[in-house]
Amino acid sequence: MKSTPGLRATSPQRALTVSIGALFILLPALLPAFAAGPYPYMAADRPDALALLPPPPRSGSSEQAADLALAVSIFSGRTQSEEAAAKAEEKPNIFLFAPAIGADFQAGRFPKTEALLNEVQKEILAVVVICKTNFQRPRPYQADQRLSLGRTVKSFSYPSYHSTFGTVEGALLAELFPQRAAAILETGRNLGWHRVLMGEHYPTDIYAGRVLGQAIVRELKTSAVFQHDFAECATEVASGNLIP
Repeated sequence: MKSTPGLRATSPQRALTVSIGALFILLPALLPAFAAGPYPYMAADRPDALALLPPPPRSGSSEQAADLALAVSIFSGRTQSEEAAAKAEEKPNIFLFAPAIGADFQAGRFPKTEALLNEVQKEILAVVVICKTNFQRPRPYQADQRLSLGRTVKSFSYPSYHSTFGTVEGALLAELFPQRAAAILETGRNLGWHRVLMGEHYPTDIYAGRVLGQAIVRELKTSAVFQHDFAECATEVASGNLIP
């Protein structure tokens, strides 16, 4: 069967991370395009993230104060190794899962799998942008200067894109590499949680990202195009000899 036009080999890791970073800078201008689609795997209004996710804690509420206090506590307790790991993950990309999968999981090694996961990453971002723009929750460091590390992020806080990305891509990679599933899923969780360590997100942002990520995985699996392409990826992975 002929592959779909959307499933193509992509450029190396660096180009991908630069392009994703540029998307965040241009989020407000790109929102109409994100909402319109079309995308190979998910309809523009699926999943209905705004119906799925509750609003974040209201500004000035006791719930918001508790969420901020927890964010400050987590930030203050981070270790140097945790901070280093979080900094290395600032630009999310599928090769952040390489330590959990194996040294052979690198750009160009599994081209169909790489292409599918990169397409999924774009579709994740489209859903998250709509949520962030709707809820417009400021970042924790904007609420408490103790959380500031001198950086600014040009997007809102809820839900966490890193957490959503880690949940979706982790779930798909765990299916493709079941022998490494536990480590892959843990990596995906950490991609979100490390953002709390850096003062970029509240814990509730991370939990919302996980819920949204699970909904995206379910939606992807309703797509016949995705099922076809994912089956090709499974065949590609099964035929490779992964280095531990």
